[in-house]
Order: sequence, then C-alpha cells, then structure tokens
Amino acid sequence: MLRPSTHAALALFLAAVWSALALGILHAAGPVWSLYPPATCLGTHCFCELPRTGALLLQPANTVSSLGFVIVGAWIMLDAVNAHRRALGVAATLLMGLCAIIIGVGSVLLHATLTLWGQFADVVGMYLFGSFLIVWALRRGIGWSDAVWAASYVALAGLCILLLWIAPETRRWLFAIILVAAIALEWWLARPHRQGVAPALFLVGLLANTVAFALWILDQALIVCAADSWWQGHAAWHLLGAVAVGCSFAYLRGEDIMPA
Repeated sequence: MLRPSTHAALALFLAAVWSALALGILHAAGPVWSLYPPATCLGTHCFCELPRTGALLLQPANTVSSLGFVIVGAWIMLDAVNAHRRALGVAATLLMGLCAIIIGVGSVLLHATLTLWGQFADVVGMYLFGSFLIVWALRRGIGWSDAVWAASYVALAGLCILLLWIAPETRRWLFAIILVAAIALEWWLARPHRQGVAPALFLVGLLANTVAFALWILDQALIVCAADSWWQGHAAWHLLGAVAVGCSFAYLRGEDIMPA
C-alpha cells in the first residue's frame, strides 16, 4: 500500500507526464489551428472564453482546468496496487483511471485548438468513461462475468465512438443519454447489490455533476460570461466533473468482494 503522501506525489508526477504528452502534441500540430477543420461548436461559439488567436492555447482557462481529470485519473490508476482486495479489481481500476486521463487530455486538445480532431478526442474520453459506468452497473445488477462485461464495454464504447465519427453533431445528446443511463442503472439496479459502498459518495458526485451542468449551460448560453477572464464557467464544469469522477471511484472502490 502506498503512503498518502507518496500516492499524491506519484499521481502528480504521472499527471505531469500525461500533460507533457498533450503539450507535445500541441507543439507538433500547432499553433496555426486554422489549418485544420474547425470544431462543430464554432458554428454557435465554443463556450464563453474568447479564443486567443495565434496562441498555442486558444482557450487557456478551459485548457488548463481540463488537467483536473488527468490528476484524478492518475490518482485512480495508482490505487490499482490495492485493488486486488476489492470488488472493483485491478483491471477495472486501471481502466477507470485511464478513461479519466483520456477525458482530460482530450479536453486539452479541444480547448487548445478548437479543431474537429480536438473535439473528437474530447468526446471520446467521455464516451469511454460513461460506457464503463453503464457496463459496470450492469455487471453487478445482472451478474455478468468478467468476459461478458469486458466484451460489452468494447461493443458499447465502440458503437458510441463510431456514431461520433459519423454524426459528430449528436455528441451532446448521446453523452447526456449515456450519463443519465449510467446514473439510473447504478442507483436502481446495481447499488442494492453492492456490499460496503457509501451511497453518500455517489450522491455527492451526482450533486457535483448537477452543479457543473448548470454552469455549463450558463457559460454556453453566454448568460454568465466574461470572455477574456480566467474565471470561466466551463472551466468550473471541468473541475467539478473531475470531482464527480473522483467521487464515483471512491464509491465503487468501497465495494466488498462478494462471497463465492
């Protein structure tokens, strides 16, 4: 078991490595982002923050805040050293952490570039994480084997990514459906079968997501907007989303191994 201070230090180091990877991608591809097809959100504006034309990071506040997911994901992945004693297990812990990191890196690529490929990378992470939550809830609620839940995860995530490739304009609606389905399946189907979990953690994560979504709407609709400020509603959405991911993990990691 890692000491908390060691765990935190290693998580920050791992997050720094992933952040450096994202920065390397940006340096290699940019900073003339107008050379690439634009993100579809540019048709109505991509959130409140004013793009810094010619900069490596077009939306710096929204870009930097995305790293909250990377830090939480690194923390989760490192916790896999203890996961063999839990129902969540090593593989699922690593996958959950990796999904969170992909969310963060993808969000960095979107807000730094406002390109179509950045948008694709951003949404892929959300689909991967949402698909995990759905399949993990079905695994406990229905009693799926490891092979069945793994195959179901690949199929569901693959279908979502295919739809993103074919019809990127449906991304927000599809993610909303995935998120609502994941919450409903966990609370009403899986939770009654989980031993040792703290439902309060799940509810705190749900509250964080709810507040984050409210801020997302206010930012996207320009109701609360200071375009050239570092204080951005969408940046708060990122940070609260990272909190929600952490709460989901803390909730799931509390599950005891079911008796044989």
